[in-house]
Amino acid sequence: CFVGTKETAFIYAVTSAGLVHSVTRSCSAGNMTECSCDMSLRHGGSASEGWHWGGCSDDIHYGISFSRKFLDGPIKNITGKNGSGLVAMNLHNNEAGRQAVAKLMSVDCRCHGVSGSCAVKTCWKTMSSFEKIGRFLKEKYENSIQISDRLKKKLRRKEKSQRKIPIGKEDLLYVNKSPNYCVEDQKLGIPGTQGRECNRTSEGPDGCNLLCCGRGYNTHVVRHVERCECKFVWCCYVRCRRCETMTDVHTCK
Repeated sequence: CFVGTKETAFIYAVTSAGLVHSVTRSCSAGNMTECSCDMSLRHGGSASEGWHWGGCSDDIHYGISFSRKFLDGPIKNITGKNGSGLVAMNLHNNEAGRQAVAKLMSVDCRCHGVSGSCAVKTCWKTMSSFEKIGRFLKEKYENSIQISDRLKKKLRRKEKSQRKIPIGKEDLLYVNKSPNYCVEDQKLGIPGTQGRECNRTSEGPDGCNLLCCGRGYNTHVVRHVERCECKFVWCCYVRCRRCETMTDVHTCK
């Protein structure tokens, strides 16, 4: 079952982070009446160091609050004998996504002064790109922690020898091990990777080594015929040549 797997954990975290990011950007752009820039930073900074807060800092506080109400509320309403552990895990993964946005906030500055001397700087806080946040969460996914499905007072690691190691707010948690995505399983809706086209030279997820799960791949030649070297002939038609190319296509065994 997909419920409570590492992939589920990543989906919850990246959805939560995406909502924070999107809502906060809308606030800063002035597209929402309920929020705007982060006004708590105004009139601060360090005059002695030659900089002050200004501009429009992203107010992630509203974005985080909105995300908690929108995503956590429905999860908390779920009841059931076996649901409490999964509920706590999903809430934790939602929060991990929000913490990722907060952790990757950065400070941007603009220089002021004669001839670009940067005598004074105006600085503001801004969110990282969502691509950077996604990469951070992908790393957390790859190092996600399996927890016990028996919830006591708090979430616990499944490995008894590691239970004294605290679980961080940014860690992604899962209960159930992931199914084998390499092999077709119609009951779970897994298509498998047999017959998938892959890139022989790539070391990434599209590469034959990874995508074919060690089973190897078949190579066959595909012939492409297309119009090429087209020219306009006066008057009035287009004359083209018929070009033919042969390419190798690799598909997983």
